[in-house]
Amino acid sequence: MESISRDEAFTLLKKYNNDPFHIQHALTVEAVMRWYAKELGYGAEEDYWGIVGLLHDIDFELYPEEHCLKAPELLREGGVSEDMIHSVVSHGYGITVGCGTTIDVAPEHEMEKVLFAADELTGLIWAAALMRPSKSTKDMELKSLKKKYKSKGFAAGCSREVIDRGAKQLGWELEKLLSMTLQAMADTEDLINAEMNM
Repeated sequence: MESISRDEAFTLLKKYNNDPFHIQHALTVEAVMRWYAKELGYGAEEDYWGIVGLLHDIDFELYPEEHCLKAPELLREGGVSEDMIHSVVSHGYGITVGCGTTIDVAPEHEMEKVLFAADELTGLIWAAALMRPSKSTKDMELKSLKKKYKSKGFAAGCSREVIDRGAKQLGWELEKLLSMTLQAMADTEDLINAEMNM
């Protein structure tokens, strides 16, 4: 099913992304997607879920105004399959990007819905972790995350509307999405840090 290996995907990502913040976000979403694949009974597709997570923002650093519009071209050049491209683009569903276009590719598969819901949320959880003395998600409690989530001024760039819509698309309560994504980040934090320090 994979059209591209994990190493090839990481090389492709780094071709268009140099900013450590973007690399870390890509690795975080990859790790969270792998965690969800195993947790939701799609263990056999873990690599596929992970690679989509790794590549989901491939065009964001160089083409922020055309986010999700430029991605297909960059991914095709890198040998990525059309189903994977659909998954990447669908995480922008319903969002109007800088150039004025609204992304109309809807998440269909459960994996795409998880990506849509978790992508934005990982940013919010990471911002909350950085405020902690430990700078870690491992000792963060759900109630502290919920408080940050409700505080409009906190990590204002992370759209609550997108996260809420993501939970609804999955048919989940918001609390389930928050607690599972927090758990996924806590469980994979060491792995991501190790890769960032390589």
